[in-house]
Amino acid sequence: MRQCRPVRISGLSTYVPPRVLTNADLERMVNTNDEWIVQRTGIRERHIVDPGVATSDMAQIAAEGALREAGVRADELGFIVVGTTTPDTIFPSTACNLQTKIGATQAWGFDLGAACSGFTYSLTVAMQQVATGLHDHALAVGADVMSSIIDYTDRTTCVLFGDGAGAVVVSPASENEPHIIDFAHEIDGSGGPALMMPAGGSRLPASHETVDKRLHYVKQEGATVFKFAVKKTEEISRRLLERNGLDPSHLDLFVSHQANRRIIEASTERLGLPASKVIINLDKYGNTTGATIPLALADARRSGRLKKGDLVLLASVGAGFTVGAVLLRWSL
Repeated sequence: MRQCRPVRISGLSTYVPPRVLTNADLERMVNTNDEWIVQRTGIRERHIVDPGVATSDMAQIAAEGALREAGVRADELGFIVVGTTTPDTIFPSTACNLQTKIGATQAWGFDLGAACSGFTYSLTVAMQQVATGLHDHALAVGADVMSSIIDYTDRTTCVLFGDGAGAVVVSPASENEPHIIDFAHEIDGSGGPALMMPAGGSRLPASHETVDKRLHYVKQEGATVFKFAVKKTEEISRRLLERNGLDPSHLDLFVSHQANRRIIEASTERLGLPASKVIINLDKYGNTTGATIPLALADARRSGRLKKGDLVLLASVGAGFTVGAVLLRWSL
């Protein structure tokens, strides 16, 4: 077995499409209003791709930015993992499309399906590729064109989601450099029916019936997802901190998956975290699924709330149900 070595985030970049869909726009599309959306979700606007723009197109822009910051050439990458719920195609993988778009001629990789935990899961998979010494540089991406699977006649889901991408390069860290400390993940498949896209897979292949019944869109049992997300965000965060001899008060920044302001506030209240240690930016982007955490990290860094050496906890809950958390010292 290979000896593990410390791994740091050496580059971060994000991308959202320029077109903005506001709550006022949605008022003209479906029976909803700005007050209803803001009170229940905290979302005011979201970014939506133009027709024909795929997940790999956004991922390419984010990946190239992360490589530039890391000072790593694409042909130096050994591994690519793309956490996405909206791959360009069922096959080939979006990782394959991204690999050729950025010219990562020496890299192998794959897509990872963990829904809203796609980035935390992908980050740890990429980190382990470098930690073992198998590769010196790996790329982890969270990217989704959620507008491609959203039913804009369903007011309970169409107000929630937006499109975006985020990417990080992970590289070896010296012994005293800030680095990724630990992670914890779990799944609970019994919750699968509460958040899913029913058709399009092997159980319900596309047919006239599935299209007519609008089964190729996201379906959600909101109350079930809310309760599970609050409970598990607290549980996995505490578990990871306690395993490392820490408690929430030691954190400099808590970065949750950005699904719903009330979920984040309820979770952080349980953890005893003040608002000054929590980043919430979903008002600008909505739930971009795999991209929410890198978008939040980028915003925290731009605003001066995230500095080199800060102790940061990332946490996510997604369809599956998937649950993930990553503890790290910020290295940029």
